[in-house]
Amino acid sequence: MNILILGSGGREHSLAWAVMQNPKCDKLIVAPGNAGIAQIADCATLDINSGGAVVQFAEENSIEFVIIGPEAPLANGVADRLREAGLLVFGPSKAASALEASKAFTKEICDACGAPTAAYGHFTDIDAAKAYVRTQGAPIVVKADGLAAGKGVIIAETVAEAEAALDDMFGGSFGTAGAEVVIEEFMRGEEASFFVLCDGENVLPIGSAQDHKRVGEGDTGPNTGGMGAYSPAPVLTDAIAERALAEIVRPTVAEMTKRGMPYQGVLYVGLMIEDGAPRLVEYNARFGDPECQVLMMRLGAQAFDLMHAAAEGRLGSIQVNWADDHALTVVLAAKGYPGAYEKGTVIGGLDALSEDGNHMVFHAGTAERDGAFVAAGGRVLNVTARGSTLVEAQQRAYAMVDGVDWPDGFCRRDIGWRALD
Repeated sequence: MNILILGSGGREHSLAWAVMQNPKCDKLIVAPGNAGIAQIADCATLDINSGGAVVQFAEENSIEFVIIGPEAPLANGVADRLREAGLLVFGPSKAASALEASKAFTKEICDACGAPTAAYGHFTDIDAAKAYVRTQGAPIVVKADGLAAGKGVIIAETVAEAEAALDDMFGGSFGTAGAEVVIEEFMRGEEASFFVLCDGENVLPIGSAQDHKRVGEGDTGPNTGGMGAYSPAPVLTDAIAERALAEIVRPTVAEMTKRGMPYQGVLYVGLMIEDGAPRLVEYNARFGDPECQVLMMRLGAQAFDLMHAAAEGRLGSIQVNWADDHALTVVLAAKGYPGAYEKGTVIGGLDALSEDGNHMVFHAGTAERDGAFVAAGGRVLNVTARGSTLVEAQQRAYAMVDGVDWPDGFCRRDIGWRALD
């Protein structure tokens, strides 16, 4: 089968790595890809947010299956255009991807199906929003309604911080994403990410993970796109997972179908767990990054079969074959991230690192220059390892980190600490 993956980050590198292990894959193209992906698959220059361009490329290259990695093509309706052209695609429609593209829409769905989540208010007027904050008090969570590249959520410790966040959002700091805001109660507990595949009718859990959003060790400092992750998440026990499916996921999927927008693809379920009870924090309409890297490390070649079954509506007859293992990924980022950072710095030592079913370096933001890998983004590498225990996975990952020669990069040295503490 000829397969096209859309995207250019560590998530897409890990998807490509898993797909390439499956014997059903005859040819793999990743658009636009990155320097690491180019080591294992063909990369192509393509406007992945244009449905017409993707359809034309797929037809010209005899593509039979398209896997959409990031959220922007989904919100732009690329999956719809591909399906209209008769192509098999993994990724929800534009209407269904509103579960990520609009916080207010997700709240509306939760209200309709009774899914437990934070109490909230939805606002298009800054004065009304500030009045709500003053009434509710702090801590409180302020969210830009639309897609803001993972940066549109502010956990305000004081009313003044919340009002400043509202000034920023309504002032255009997040573009059109902040034209509307959702203000939520601050939920206490421990967060975990739960991943399920959907085919419009059936739901199949495929794993859990926890990521580290803050830049500093001990989960301190500003939020980032994620500095590392591990799978499985110990806090998400089998009993809690079943409760999340029964109370949150299945009611949501049923409500989406009822509204004529069946959900097909991966549903990233962000949960807050307190005293054994899960509540929904957010939905994402694609795999998390870097959570995808640890999931792919554990799933391997079967990941392709699972995604293919979801695209064809066959999840009711599919099961996941889990090993009793753990995976952990450490993000190497450019110094200065998530603030200003330098691009183009040379990364050495990667050729000497072993890469196999237990050790992989997934490239998130790299380019090739004069035969060398250089940094081309803020989060640059995802050093990922698998082990029979989380301790073993952590030790293997950091041993690989120590083999990377990149003075201009940094990482957290405590990924996994919550589970190991």
